[in-house]
Amino acid sequence: MSRILLSSLVALASSAAASAQVFVIGGGLARECYDEANSGNYIFRIAEQTCSRALREETMTRETRAATYVNRGVLRMRDGSYEQALNDYANAVAVIPTLGAAYLNEGAAHIYQRNFADALVSLNKAIELETDDIFAAYYNRAIARENTGDVPGAYFDFQKALELRPGWELAQRQLSRFEVQQQ
Repeated sequence: MSRILLSSLVALASSAAASAQVFVIGGGLARECYDEANSGNYIFRIAEQTCSRALREETMTRETRAATYVNRGVLRMRDGSYEQALNDYANAVAVIPTLGAAYLNEGAAHIYQRNFADALVSLNKAIELETDDIFAAYYNRAIARENTGDVPGAYFDFQKALELRPGWELAQRQLSRFEVQQQ
């Protein structure tokens, strides 16, 4: 029986974790929050204030409230405010416990903090819930797996991410670092 031996050519996955915004239906501040998080073209302080005002001032559905927490968390995570981002993701999960995007982004925040064991817990949950951006959950889990010593698991997760999003350059770049040998 042949085994596949995987060795990573680079010990640490150096690419940034992937994140996902949550779409908000309708208008108002919550929609502005989503638009800013989605565009990536914003002034952090203003965008964060827009999201915070939406959460504080607008009457919204549970889905929109949870999405707005996730979107503000994404903005905060991009700014390096990981603990605040994690608080937002926890608030989103408190509103809707099955919101996969909250777990995906929570996993990304843990990766940025180099807390790979907690990232795995969050990303496994995102995958279990079949988050909309599941390709990103597999990609992020691959980063966490590689950094906890699970090189074969990382390789297969990078492959899965590429299968789910064909042609994705980030996943292709990561896979190019691996050497597969038959034994």
